[in-house]
Amino acid sequence: MNETAAPRGVLIRPASAADMAEITRIYAFAVEHGTATFEIDPPDEAEMARRHAALAGDGYPYLVAERGGSIAGYAYAGMYRARPAYRWSVEDSIYIAPEFHRQGIGSALLTRLVAESEARSFRQMIAVIGDSAQAPSIAVHARAGFAHIGILRAVGFKHGRWLDTVLMQRPLGNGDTAPP
Repeated sequence: MNETAAPRGVLIRPASAADMAEITRIYAFAVEHGTATFEIDPPDEAEMARRHAALAGDGYPYLVAERGGSIAGYAYAGMYRARPAYRWSVEDSIYIAPEFHRQGIGSALLTRLVAESEARSFRQMIAVIGDSAQAPSIAVHARAGFAHIGILRAVGFKHGRWLDTVLMQRPLGNGDTAPP
């Protein structure tokens, strides 16, 4: 798909190598200050570029949101699990720069990510949301049609406390109504 204008002056487009410095900055903030990811040490730009290249090279969507010439956030879908039977299911990840929180950018990215994943014939999208206190992320996913499917209690330890993960799921395209 080509570049798409999202609501509120946000442009959603495929990520490129030129975006990796800003993506690295956004992710580093999330690693150091948040609980959306259970990574403890932020990866450097080279590692983030490697991750982007691997996902894009395997045909997964990887998007950025621009507002006013700045990268406001990014999102991607990746392999849910490595075993072959999971091939049609993806896990989504969305990170927004702190200065762009609560401006509808996460919703715009998720909407486009769902569409891009459906266009690639994926059938299920799973959100593994770090920390059951992540009410904004849970709400964004619920508005996008994700159903709450469970909580894994106290499976991560970060910032001096035990963290849950919230599992949410959304069918894509034909979902489970027909074989792939």
